[in-house]
Amino acid sequence: MERRPFGNTGIQVPVIGMGTWKTFDVRGKEVDARVRVTDAAFETDATFFDSSPMYGEAEQVLGQTLNGRRDRAIVATKLWASDEREAEQQIAGALSFFDGRVDVYQVHNLVAWGKRLEQLQRLKEAGAVRVIGVTHYSATAYEDLLHAMRDPRVRAVQIPYNPAQRTVESKILPAAADLGLGVIVMRPFGEGSLLSAQVNKAALAPLAPFGIRTWPQALLKWILSDPRCHVAIPATSSPTHLLANAAAGEPPWLGADERAYISRLAGHSSSIKFTS
Repeated sequence: MERRPFGNTGIQVPVIGMGTWKTFDVRGKEVDARVRVTDAAFETDATFFDSSPMYGEAEQVLGQTLNGRRDRAIVATKLWASDEREAEQQIAGALSFFDGRVDVYQVHNLVAWGKRLEQLQRLKEAGAVRVIGVTHYSATAYEDLLHAMRDPRVRAVQIPYNPAQRTVESKILPAAADLGLGVIVMRPFGEGSLLSAQVNKAALAPLAPFGIRTWPQALLKWILSDPRCHVAIPATSSPTHLLANAAAGEPPWLGADERAYISRLAGHSSSIKFTS
């Protein structure tokens, strides 16, 4: 698994990690199944894990699956609260789940981001947080996101990016690069919508020299071939899928022609023609 500098934060991150939205919100015996997913992540060095209090039980379950190996993981989670008391409760929960520290603590969807940055900065000064970040999923909020990204306390940003969602290419990714921010890519499969594309083995054959054997691998390579993207976080409840995803984390990376070809396979045309 390739590792990249996470902007100018001093952290090296694996290019493929793991999200927990919808997949780690479980209880009881299902937690054991998620331990096996986390086992697969450690097996392949996909050890960047992202969660949020918005995801139900996911933070707590992730913490349980990291038991005894927290030091080998990079944990990103979020604050998602407009109320001060609720924010403090979320912080207390996260610190209890993740052995008293969060590597990348983000303001989820910019909710009360000015106040939340103040809280996170205090935690950083106390040594409980390494990097402060901001997130948003909607292009309608990108001007606000850009404003938040320019706050000197912010050192990371999380955004959606895939062949169907490319708005971040115009302003967000250039700004992140200029500011030296770490970039986390959510929704690499468009919340699953891109996985419904009818892509057969023959269509993937020209991509074999890049180590691509599956359509999800093609989508992940498409993202990570933009060097401004540091880690993609597909969510899964399947160890097999995690292992396959992680295989896309090795070079060689795609050129412009190959990325255009994948965009066309995804149903989003490009004027650039593919050459094998």
